[in-house]
Amino acid sequence: MADRVVLHVGLMKSGTSYIQKRLQSAQPRLAENGVLFPGPRWGHQVDAVIEVLEVRRRPSGDLEGAWQRLVEQVAAYDGTAVISMEFLGPARTPQIERIVDSFGDTPVEVVITARDLNRTLPAMWQEVVKNGGAIGWEDYLEAVHRDERFGTRFWRQQRVAVIVRRWAERIGIDAVTLVTVPPPGAPTDLLWERWCEAARIDPALAPPVSAVNESLGAASAMVLREVNERLAAYDIPWSAYSKQVKFGLAKDVMAGRRSQEDAIGLKVPRWLKDAAASMRHNIEASGVRVVGTLDDLTPTAVPGVDPAKVRSEERLAAAIDALTDVVRKAIEATSGAPLRPIDSPGADVVEEAGLGEIQPD
Repeated sequence: MADRVVLHVGLMKSGTSYIQKRLQSAQPRLAENGVLFPGPRWGHQVDAVIEVLEVRRRPSGDLEGAWQRLVEQVAAYDGTAVISMEFLGPARTPQIERIVDSFGDTPVEVVITARDLNRTLPAMWQEVVKNGGAIGWEDYLEAVHRDERFGTRFWRQQRVAVIVRRWAERIGIDAVTLVTVPPPGAPTDLLWERWCEAARIDPALAPPVSAVNESLGAASAMVLREVNERLAAYDIPWSAYSKQVKFGLAKDVMAGRRSQEDAIGLKVPRWLKDAAASMRHNIEASGVRVVGTLDDLTPTAVPGVDPAKVRSEERLAAAIDALTDVVRKAIEATSGAPLRPIDSPGADVVEEAGLGEIQPD
Protein backbone atom coordinates (compact mmCIF):
# COMPACT_ATOMS: atom_id res chain seq x y z
CA MET A 1 0.00 0.00 0.00
CA ALA A 2 1.24 3.51 -0.79
CA ASP A 3 2.67 5.49 2.13
CA ARG A 4 0.76 8.61 1.05
CA VAL A 5 -1.10 10.09 -1.88
CA VAL A 6 -0.23 13.59 -3.12
CA LEU A 7 -3.03 15.21 -5.10
CA HIS A 8 -1.78 18.06 -7.25
CA VAL A 9 -4.83 20.30 -7.35
CA GLY A 10 -3.46 22.65 -9.96
CA LEU A 11 -5.60 25.63 -10.77
CA MET A 12 -6.06 26.14 -14.50
CA LYS A 13 -3.06 27.89 -16.12
CA SER A 14 -0.85 27.59 -13.04
CA GLY A 15 2.02 25.67 -14.62
CA THR A 16 0.21 22.34 -14.38
CA SER A 17 1.17 21.11 -17.86
CA TYR A 18 4.82 21.80 -17.11
CA ILE A 19 4.72 19.85 -13.84
CA GLN A 20 2.78 16.99 -15.42
CA LYS A 21 5.20 16.72 -18.33
CA ARG A 22 8.16 16.71 -15.96
CA LEU A 23 6.61 13.96 -13.84
CA GLN A 24 5.67 11.92 -16.92
CA SER A 25 9.11 12.26 -18.53
CA ALA A 26 10.82 10.87 -15.41
CA GLN A 27 8.17 8.24 -14.61
CA PRO A 28 10.51 5.20 -14.52
CA ARG A 29 13.20 6.95 -12.47
CA LEU A 30 10.64 8.34 -10.04
CA ALA A 31 9.11 4.89 -9.55
CA GLU A 32 12.55 3.45 -8.77
CA ASN A 33 13.00 6.13 -6.12
CA GLY A 34 9.75 5.83 -4.22
CA VAL A 35 7.46 8.08 -6.28
CA LEU A 36 4.66 6.68 -8.45
CA PHE A 37 3.09 8.79 -11.19
CA PRO A 38 0.34 6.27 -12.04
CA GLY A 39 -1.00 5.35 -15.43
CA PRO A 40 0.88 4.40 -18.60
CA ARG A 41 0.32 8.02 -19.62
CA TRP A 42 -1.07 11.14 -17.99
CA GLY A 43 -4.27 10.81 -20.03
CA HIS A 44 -5.22 7.84 -17.87
CA GLN A 45 -5.24 10.15 -14.83
CA VAL A 46 -7.46 12.56 -16.78
CA ASP A 47 -9.98 9.82 -17.53
CA ALA A 48 -9.89 8.59 -13.93
CA VAL A 49 -10.53 12.05 -12.47
CA ILE A 50 -13.30 12.75 -14.98
CA GLU A 51 -14.98 9.53 -13.92
CA VAL A 52 -14.71 10.02 -10.15
CA LEU A 53 -15.90 13.62 -10.39
CA GLU A 54 -18.68 12.62 -12.79
CA VAL A 55 -17.70 15.54 -14.99
CA ARG A 56 -19.87 16.21 -18.01
CA ARG A 57 -17.01 16.40 -20.46
CA ARG A 58 -16.19 14.79 -23.75
CA PRO A 59 -13.83 12.00 -22.67
CA SER A 60 -10.59 11.00 -24.40
CA GLY A 61 -10.89 7.33 -23.53
CA ASP A 62 -12.86 4.61 -21.79
CA LEU A 63 -13.96 5.98 -18.44
CA GLU A 64 -15.63 2.93 -16.96
CA GLY A 65 -13.52 1.74 -14.04
CA ALA A 66 -10.75 4.25 -14.75
CA TRP A 67 -10.68 5.65 -11.20
CA GLN A 68 -10.75 2.21 -9.59
CA ARG A 69 -7.84 1.07 -11.77
CA LEU A 70 -5.86 4.11 -10.66
CA VAL A 71 -6.68 3.46 -6.99
CA GLU A 72 -5.60 -0.17 -7.34
CA GLN A 73 -2.29 0.84 -8.89
CA VAL A 74 -1.68 3.24 -6.01
CA ALA A 75 -2.61 0.61 -3.43
CA ALA A 76 -0.13 -1.85 -4.92
CA TYR A 77 2.78 0.60 -4.74
CA ASP A 78 5.09 1.00 -1.76
CA GLY A 79 5.91 4.70 -1.62
CA THR A 80 4.42 8.07 -2.57
CA ALA A 81 1.79 8.29 -5.31
CA VAL A 82 1.20 11.56 -7.19
CA ILE A 83 -1.98 12.38 -9.10
CA SER A 84 -2.11 15.68 -11.00
CA MET A 85 -5.23 17.01 -12.68
CA GLU A 86 -6.73 20.51 -12.97
CA PHE A 87 -10.32 19.30 -12.59
CA LEU A 88 -9.59 18.54 -8.93
CA GLY A 89 -9.52 22.29 -8.22
CA PRO A 90 -13.24 23.11 -8.38
CA ALA A 91 -14.28 19.75 -6.86
CA ARG A 92 -17.29 19.99 -4.55
CA THR A 93 -17.40 18.59 -1.02
CA PRO A 94 -19.17 15.29 -1.93
CA GLN A 95 -16.64 14.71 -4.71
CA ILE A 96 -13.73 15.40 -2.35
CA GLU A 97 -15.20 12.94 0.15
CA ARG A 98 -15.46 10.27 -2.55
CA ILE A 99 -11.86 10.83 -3.71
CA VAL A 100 -10.28 10.76 -0.25
CA ASP A 101 -12.38 7.82 0.95
CA SER A 102 -11.31 5.72 -2.04
CA PHE A 103 -7.75 5.57 -0.67
CA GLY A 104 -8.86 4.09 2.65
CA ASP A 105 -6.35 4.62 5.44
CA THR A 106 -3.63 5.98 3.14
CA PRO A 107 -2.92 9.63 4.08
CA VAL A 108 -3.88 12.15 1.41
CA GLU A 109 -2.03 15.44 0.96
CA VAL A 110 -3.01 18.24 -1.39
CA VAL A 111 -0.68 20.64 -3.23
CA ILE A 112 -2.45 23.57 -4.88
CA THR A 113 -0.67 25.69 -7.49
CA ALA A 114 -1.96 29.20 -8.24
CA ARG A 115 -0.91 32.15 -10.38
CA ASP A 116 -1.80 35.83 -10.15
CA LEU A 117 -5.24 36.58 -11.58
CA ASN A 118 -4.21 39.15 -14.17
CA ARG A 119 -1.72 36.83 -15.86
CA THR A 120 -4.31 34.09 -15.65
CA LEU A 121 -7.03 36.03 -17.49
CA PRO A 122 -5.45 36.06 -21.00
CA ALA A 123 -4.37 32.44 -20.58
CA MET A 124 -7.88 31.37 -19.56
CA TRP A 125 -9.49 33.20 -22.49
CA GLN A 126 -7.11 31.43 -24.85
CA GLU A 127 -8.00 28.10 -23.23
CA VAL A 128 -11.67 28.82 -23.90
CA VAL A 129 -10.88 29.60 -27.54
CA LYS A 130 -8.65 26.52 -27.93
CA ASN A 131 -11.58 24.44 -26.73
CA GLY A 132 -14.03 25.77 -29.29
CA GLY A 133 -15.25 28.98 -27.65
CA ALA A 134 -16.04 32.00 -29.81
CA ILE A 135 -16.51 34.64 -27.09
CA GLY A 136 -14.58 37.85 -27.78
CA TRP A 137 -11.82 39.14 -25.50
CA GLU A 138 -13.73 42.18 -24.23
CA ASP A 139 -16.87 40.12 -23.65
CA TYR A 140 -14.82 37.57 -21.73
CA LEU A 141 -13.36 40.23 -19.44
CA GLU A 142 -16.83 41.61 -18.78
CA ALA A 143 -18.15 38.12 -18.02
CA VAL A 144 -15.38 37.59 -15.45
CA HIS A 145 -16.03 41.01 -13.94
CA ARG A 146 -19.74 40.25 -13.58
CA ASP A 147 -19.22 36.57 -12.67
CA GLU A 148 -21.52 35.47 -15.51
CA ARG A 149 -21.34 32.58 -18.02
CA PHE A 150 -17.64 32.05 -18.86
CA GLY A 151 -16.81 34.32 -15.94
CA THR A 152 -18.53 31.99 -13.49
CA ARG A 153 -16.40 29.15 -14.84
CA PHE A 154 -13.28 31.29 -14.40
CA TRP A 155 -13.99 31.98 -10.74
CA ARG A 156 -14.95 28.38 -10.02
CA GLN A 157 -11.46 27.39 -11.17
CA GLN A 158 -9.53 30.28 -9.60
CA ARG A 159 -11.00 31.00 -6.13
CA VAL A 160 -7.95 29.76 -4.24
CA ALA A 161 -9.26 30.34 -0.71
CA VAL A 162 -12.47 28.42 -1.42
CA ILE A 163 -10.51 25.49 -2.87
CA VAL A 164 -8.16 25.48 0.14
CA ARG A 165 -11.11 25.49 2.55
CA ARG A 166 -12.96 22.62 0.84
CA TRP A 167 -9.97 20.28 0.88
CA ALA A 168 -8.92 21.32 4.38
CA GLU A 169 -12.37 20.52 5.73
CA ARG A 170 -11.81 16.89 4.74
CA ILE A 171 -8.08 16.25 5.27
CA GLY A 172 -7.09 19.08 7.64
CA ILE A 173 -5.31 22.34 6.91
CA ASP A 174 -1.93 20.81 7.80
CA ALA A 175 -2.27 18.43 4.85
CA VAL A 176 -2.82 21.26 2.34
CA THR A 177 -0.03 23.37 0.80
CA LEU A 178 -0.35 26.31 -1.56
CA VAL A 179 2.42 26.84 -4.13
CA THR A 180 2.55 30.23 -5.83
CA VAL A 181 3.72 30.51 -9.43
CA PRO A 182 6.83 32.72 -9.57
CA PRO A 183 6.62 36.12 -11.28
CA PRO A 184 7.87 36.78 -14.83
CA GLY A 185 11.64 36.61 -15.11
CA ALA A 186 12.08 34.05 -12.33
CA PRO A 187 14.45 31.09 -12.92
CA THR A 188 12.86 28.40 -15.08
CA ASP A 189 13.17 25.68 -12.45
CA LEU A 190 11.77 27.69 -9.54
CA LEU A 191 8.18 26.51 -9.92
CA TRP A 192 9.34 22.88 -10.06
CA GLU A 193 11.52 23.34 -6.99
CA ARG A 194 8.64 24.92 -5.07
CA TRP A 195 6.26 22.17 -6.08
CA CYS A 196 8.73 19.46 -5.05
CA GLU A 197 9.28 21.17 -1.70
CA ALA A 198 5.52 21.16 -1.10
CA ALA A 199 5.16 17.54 -2.21
CA ARG A 200 8.33 16.46 -0.34
CA ILE A 201 9.90 15.00 -3.47
CA ASP A 202 13.53 15.32 -4.57
CA PRO A 203 13.50 17.77 -7.52
CA ALA A 204 16.63 16.15 -8.98
CA LEU A 205 14.66 13.00 -9.82
CA ALA A 206 13.08 14.66 -12.88
CA PRO A 207 15.28 16.51 -15.40
CA PRO A 208 14.16 19.79 -17.02
CA VAL A 209 11.71 19.65 -19.91
CA SER A 210 10.92 22.02 -22.74
CA ALA A 211 8.11 24.53 -22.46
CA VAL A 212 4.63 23.06 -22.83
CA ASN A 213 1.17 24.35 -23.64
CA GLU A 214 2.57 27.46 -25.33
CA SER A 215 0.19 30.38 -25.61
CA LEU A 216 -0.89 31.93 -28.90
CA GLY A 217 -0.07 35.40 -30.09
CA ALA A 218 -2.90 37.93 -30.20
CA ALA A 219 -3.42 37.69 -33.97
CA SER A 220 -3.59 33.88 -34.00
CA ALA A 221 -5.96 33.86 -31.04
CA MET A 222 -8.31 36.18 -32.92
CA VAL A 223 -8.11 34.02 -36.05
CA LEU A 224 -8.90 30.89 -34.05
CA ARG A 225 -11.87 32.61 -32.41
CA GLU A 226 -13.27 33.47 -35.85
CA VAL A 227 -12.71 29.90 -37.04
CA ASN A 228 -14.71 28.66 -34.05
CA GLU A 229 -17.45 31.15 -34.85
CA ARG A 230 -17.83 29.61 -38.30
CA LEU A 231 -17.45 26.03 -37.16
CA ALA A 232 -20.32 26.57 -34.70
CA ALA A 233 -22.67 26.08 -37.66
CA TYR A 234 -21.69 22.39 -37.78
CA ASP A 235 -22.22 19.45 -35.43
CA ILE A 236 -18.58 18.47 -34.88
CA PRO A 237 -17.69 15.60 -32.51
CA TRP A 238 -15.32 16.70 -29.77
CA SER A 239 -12.76 14.05 -30.75
CA ALA A 240 -12.59 15.49 -34.27
CA TYR A 241 -12.41 19.10 -33.08
CA SER A 242 -9.73 18.26 -30.53
CA LYS A 243 -7.56 16.48 -33.08
CA GLN A 244 -7.96 18.86 -36.00
CA VAL A 245 -8.39 22.26 -34.33
CA LYS A 246 -7.22 22.30 -30.70
CA PHE A 247 -4.08 20.27 -31.37
CA GLY A 248 -3.65 20.17 -35.16
CA LEU A 249 -4.23 23.88 -35.72
CA ALA A 250 -3.83 25.76 -32.43
CA LYS A 251 -1.10 23.87 -30.56
CA ASP A 252 0.86 22.31 -33.44
CA VAL A 253 0.66 25.18 -35.94
CA MET A 254 -0.42 28.55 -34.51
CA ALA A 255 1.65 28.32 -31.33
CA GLY A 256 4.75 28.02 -33.52
CA ARG A 257 4.50 31.63 -34.73
CA ARG A 258 4.11 33.11 -31.24
CA SER A 259 7.45 34.92 -31.50
CA GLN A 260 6.23 36.71 -34.66
CA GLU A 261 3.16 38.21 -32.98
CA ASP A 262 2.38 40.61 -30.19
CA ALA A 263 1.24 38.90 -27.02
CA ILE A 264 -2.17 39.56 -25.47
CA GLY A 265 -1.67 42.40 -23.03
CA LEU A 266 -3.75 43.49 -20.05
CA LYS A 267 -3.41 46.29 -17.54
CA VAL A 268 -4.67 45.39 -14.08
CA PRO A 269 -8.33 46.43 -13.76
CA ARG A 270 -9.39 48.04 -10.48
CA TRP A 271 -12.01 45.35 -9.86
CA LEU A 272 -9.39 42.62 -10.22
CA LYS A 273 -7.11 44.30 -7.69
CA ASP A 274 -9.98 44.31 -5.23
CA ALA A 275 -10.77 40.64 -5.91
CA ALA A 276 -7.12 39.65 -5.45
CA ALA A 277 -6.84 41.58 -2.18
CA SER A 278 -9.93 39.84 -0.82
CA MET A 279 -8.60 36.47 -1.95
CA ARG A 280 -5.26 37.08 -0.24
CA HIS A 281 -6.98 38.01 3.00
CA ASN A 282 -8.99 34.78 2.94
CA ILE A 283 -5.90 32.69 2.16
CA GLU A 284 -4.01 34.22 5.09
CA ALA A 285 -6.98 33.62 7.37
CA SER A 286 -7.09 29.92 6.41
CA GLY A 287 -3.64 29.28 7.88
CA VAL A 288 -2.59 27.21 4.86
CA ARG A 289 1.14 26.59 4.41
CA VAL A 290 2.53 28.61 1.49
CA VAL A 291 5.59 27.68 -0.55
CA GLY A 292 6.69 30.82 -2.35
CA THR A 293 5.07 34.05 -1.29
CA LEU A 294 1.56 35.46 -1.48
CA ASP A 295 3.12 38.54 -3.07
CA ASP A 296 3.35 36.37 -6.21
CA LEU A 297 -0.45 36.47 -6.36
CA THR A 298 -0.54 40.28 -6.58
CA PRO A 299 -1.97 41.03 -10.06
CA THR A 300 0.79 41.93 -12.50
CA ALA A 301 0.30 43.92 -15.70
CA VAL A 302 0.74 41.74 -18.80
CA PRO A 303 2.71 43.45 -21.60
CA GLY A 304 1.17 43.20 -25.03
CA VAL A 305 -1.76 44.40 -27.10
CA ASP A 306 -5.53 44.38 -26.88
CA PRO A 307 -6.46 41.48 -29.21
CA ALA A 308 -9.65 43.25 -30.25
CA LYS A 309 -7.43 45.97 -31.75
CA VAL A 310 -5.14 43.69 -33.76
CA ARG A 311 -5.08 44.95 -37.35
CA SER A 312 -6.75 42.91 -40.07
CA GLU A 313 -3.38 42.67 -41.90
CA GLU A 314 -1.87 40.90 -38.89
CA ARG A 315 -4.79 38.50 -38.63
CA LEU A 316 -4.52 37.79 -42.35
CA ALA A 317 -0.80 37.01 -42.03
CA ALA A 318 -1.50 34.67 -39.14
CA ALA A 319 -4.28 32.94 -41.09
CA ILE A 320 -2.14 32.50 -44.23
CA ASP A 321 0.79 31.13 -42.22
CA ALA A 322 -1.52 28.70 -40.44
CA LEU A 323 -3.15 27.58 -43.70
CA THR A 324 0.27 27.07 -45.31
CA ASP A 325 1.44 24.92 -42.41
CA VAL A 326 -1.77 22.88 -42.38
CA VAL A 327 -1.41 22.18 -46.13
CA ARG A 328 2.28 21.32 -45.75
CA LYS A 329 1.56 18.88 -42.93
CA ALA A 330 -1.26 17.29 -44.95
CA ILE A 331 1.05 16.77 -47.95
CA GLU A 332 3.76 15.31 -45.71
CA ALA A 333 1.25 12.96 -44.10
CA THR A 334 0.10 11.79 -47.56
CA SER A 335 3.61 11.32 -48.97
CA GLY A 336 5.08 9.90 -45.77
CA ALA A 337 8.10 12.19 -45.93
CA PRO A 338 8.90 15.80 -45.01
CA LEU A 339 8.86 18.35 -47.82
CA ARG A 340 12.31 19.43 -49.02
CA PRO A 341 12.92 23.19 -48.81
CA ILE A 342 14.18 24.87 -51.98
CA ASP A 343 16.43 27.90 -52.33
CA SER A 344 14.34 30.17 -54.57
CA PRO A 345 10.63 29.40 -54.53
CA GLY A 346 8.64 31.10 -57.29
CA ALA A 347 7.82 30.72 -60.96
CA ASP A 348 10.59 28.14 -61.53
CA VAL A 349 8.77 25.74 -59.21
CA VAL A 350 5.70 25.87 -61.43
CA GLU A 351 7.77 25.22 -64.56
CA GLU A 352 9.66 22.36 -62.91
CA ALA A 353 6.40 20.78 -61.82
CA GLY A 354 5.11 20.85 -65.38
CA LEU A 355 2.35 23.28 -64.56
CA GLY A 356 3.55 26.09 -66.81
CA GLU A 357 1.77 24.66 -69.88
CA ILE A 358 -1.67 24.70 -68.25
CA GLN A 359 -3.95 26.97 -70.22
CA PRO A 360 -6.95 28.88 -68.90
CA ASP A 361 -10.40 27.42 -69.56
